[in-house]
Amino acid sequence: MKVSYQWLSQYVDVSGYTAAELAEKLTRSGIEVDFVEDRNKGVEGVYVGYVKTREKHPDADKLSVCTVDVGQAEDLQIVCGAKNVDAGQKVPVAIVGAKLPDGLNIKRAKLRGVESQGMICSAKELGLNDKLLPKEIQEGILVLPADTKVGEPILDVLAISDHVMDLDLTPNRSDCLSMLGAAYEIGAILGRPVKLPDSEQGIAGSASAVQAASRISVEITAEEQCSHYAARLIEGVSIGTSPLWMQNRLMAAGIRPINNIVDITNYVMLEYGQPLHAFDADKLSNGHIDVRMAKQGEKLITLDGVERTLESHMLLITDGTKPVAIAGVMGGENSEVTESTTRILLESAKFDGGTVRKTSRQLGLRSEASLRFEKEVNPEAVLPALNRAASLISEYAGGQVAVGTVEATTQKHQPVKIDLSVGRINDYLGTELTAEQVKSIFDRLSFTSDANGELFTVHVPSRRGDITRTVDLIEEVARLYGYDNIPTTLMSGVTTPGALNKEQTIRRLARNLLTGSGLYEAITYSFTHPQQIVDFPGAYKEAKPVALAMPMSEDRSTLRTSLIPHLLDAASYNRNRNTNDVAVFEIGKVFVTEEASLSHLPDERLMLAILLTGKRQETHWAGKSRDVDFYDLKGAFESLISYLGLSGTVGYTVAQPEGFHPGRTAHITLTTAEGTKVIGTLGQLHPTLQQQKDLADTYVLEVEFTVLAEHADEQITYKQLPRYPSIGRDIAVVVNREVQVGDLTAKVSEVAAELLESIQVFDIYTGDRLGADKKSVALSLVYRTPERTLTDEEVSELHAKVVDALEKTFAAELRK
Repeated sequence: MKVSYQWLSQYVDVSGYTAAELAEKLTRSGIEVDFVEDRNKGVEGVYVGYVKTREKHPDADKLSVCTVDVGQAEDLQIVCGAKNVDAGQKVPVAIVGAKLPDGLNIKRAKLRGVESQGMICSAKELGLNDKLLPKEIQEGILVLPADTKVGEPILDVLAISDHVMDLDLTPNRSDCLSMLGAAYEIGAILGRPVKLPDSEQGIAGSASAVQAASRISVEITAEEQCSHYAARLIEGVSIGTSPLWMQNRLMAAGIRPINNIVDITNYVMLEYGQPLHAFDADKLSNGHIDVRMAKQGEKLITLDGVERTLESHMLLITDGTKPVAIAGVMGGENSEVTESTTRILLESAKFDGGTVRKTSRQLGLRSEASLRFEKEVNPEAVLPALNRAASLISEYAGGQVAVGTVEATTQKHQPVKIDLSVGRINDYLGTELTAEQVKSIFDRLSFTSDANGELFTVHVPSRRGDITRTVDLIEEVARLYGYDNIPTTLMSGVTTPGALNKEQTIRRLARNLLTGSGLYEAITYSFTHPQQIVDFPGAYKEAKPVALAMPMSEDRSTLRTSLIPHLLDAASYNRNRNTNDVAVFEIGKVFVTEEASLSHLPDERLMLAILLTGKRQETHWAGKSRDVDFYDLKGAFESLISYLGLSGTVGYTVAQPEGFHPGRTAHITLTTAEGTKVIGTLGQLHPTLQQQKDLADTYVLEVEFTVLAEHADEQITYKQLPRYPSIGRDIAVVVNREVQVGDLTAKVSEVAAELLESIQVFDIYTGDRLGADKKSVALSLVYRTPERTLTDEEVSELHAKVVDALEKTFAAELRK
């Protein structure tokens, strides 16, 4: 928001303070001022001149010789090269000795033999933003209104002796998107009253005998999107240029003057923060206004000449038969005010900010009006702004204002009242403010307040929609009291040191172990392609895919149900770039729901996935290269659970889930006091999927990390070194091939109980000598007790019991 110092001074007394000093005070009170622009870029000695005559230069086709009256004793002869200079014009004239921007000094000179006693200036030569002027004079001299007084300093005429403060507003301070809002802020900071304009000053004198309700009508069909719509009828208007003072203020705010009607609506928008729109009343069917939602595919050509295809969520202004404007965004070409317009329907309304925001962004139409509606306008400024604009139109466009305002209301504004005590303010701020000081601050803010001792009931004005809670009021007190005046105090009370919760701690330990083991951590998108879920549903094949309402692309249009597909993409990406050996892991969330149509948010489940492909080690003089296999992956996982100190027993069962190799896959189970549950899957990728991804043999694991974290023990427990020797025994048994080695080791552990220190499988053999359905499993058992030295006799006896149990349970035979 650009705030003119001169314009601001009309609403609040700023005497004694420069624009730079006001900017400093605003910034210190919480509204940052990016910069202060001096509109005078170095102009001195430039006055209003009247071109009496214009003759062609005798020796140059593109030059003119002009006689100009600048209010001095003698007229000046000036040679001018502008195409648009002509006799009878009022123009800015830089006399001899004048100074212009960029260090240009005006001297007496001869141009092609003809003396020139000054310079007729363009807007650009005066340091103005000529892009804000009509196109026909951007390249020529600046032509001033005919009633401009000759000899007046151009600094006063064009209000160049002004400074403009550029406010960098936060989204909550939409009240300062207006001159009156900025005036209230300055008034509060300086402790000076705000002078409001008389919004109905010119209406009474120009009112016609026509009742507005007899010519126009208003209806709101979209009740949730428009809470208030008001209109006035103005007849007999003459379209022309707006007064120069108004053009100057608009240009200082960065808005290009167009004509008196458009300029007045823009002026009042900047003054009150309430956008307005003027319709040609003769182009509206029966003078009717209906505020409704657009029909899907409905079209409207907007004021910029572009045909817009509308959607059903967009709010329209219609005349009952056709759309005439996109509410809060831009008017339609079919109701535009033109030079032939004589009757105007003037609109002022309160539109829903969210609706305007969505529409303007989708259509790519961001305007000063939509900016204000998006941030919610003051509901109590709708009528004052409407009356103010009608008054100015009657004064500067010769219009007669019809009697009465035609309006429709669907929702009443509910005033905000907040109870606040001085004690609570001081507790928050660490100050010792008195009730009188707090009351003074509320008065400076123009907040009405009722005091009962140290308890205040504050009535928040509607212009401050950002104040809804007691803490908002406390912030206002802090701003106005001065942040620099708030004492620095130490914190008191009980503090809780920051720490990681258990899941975060286990996640960090897992990362450290896996990266220390040579794996790389991957972070992939939570969004995936729907086909990825079909190809590899992962652990939750019953989960329904959750489609995004507004995806960034089709490849990222669905919430993932497994981490593995994106790790496969990462492996393929690396393989395509000649990096064939990939070892990666990811800890992330998947999204699971069984609802085809969501009524609740999906479950977010934290998972761990690991992928290994390529070679475990390259060819080396000390040994041959070897590809990764199932046991490399299983070993990495078992190292992790050992490192985390997982309570319960982890086991493996044969499985054939979709997406995995049917004969090289297992479910991971966890047995605790509560029972046994499947917590994950590990195995080789299905050969068909490997081929699709152009990968070598690839092994993947996916496990519920939340379960690991729940049963992990992050505390490290040390065991005393054994004082007594161990006794080892090896055993090789022949069993049927379908017997699982895990069952054998479990039985051994059960029989040997606490005397068994460790058990290790060191050989599995199959061959014709054993039979097609047989296999040999060799186990190494270590017996030890920390209490005494075991004797060979008792170990032999216990070992015999182990062998006997294997024979009875699995029909095992000792291998001979």
